[in-house]
Amino acid sequence: MIDLFGPSELLLMSLGLGALALKLWALIDAVTRPAPAFEAAGKLTKVAWVVILALAVALGGTNLLGLFGLVGLIAAIVYLVDVRPAVRGMRPGGPWA
Repeated sequence: MIDLFGPSELLLMSLGLGALALKLWALIDAVTRPAPAFEAAGKLTKVAWVVILALAVALGGTNLLGLFGLVGLIAAIVYLVDVRPAVRGMRPGGPWA
């Protein structure tokens, strides 16, 4: 029987799928947040983040070793670690509503 996937290929595929899931999570979260909250938090606009994250998903996909894959993964991490907490802190009915 021919072994199609060795341990290193399975590891890279698993990491790639995890990176794609992270990018999709960031994109879905950015789409569901209200646009004024981004500006009130002092971050890039919602449209800018949605475009950045959509490009990360479309161009990077599950690729971890390519330029687009790496840049997209970093963009998703920046969104989830920096932008998401700031935007989540903006509650409906606040000064930005």
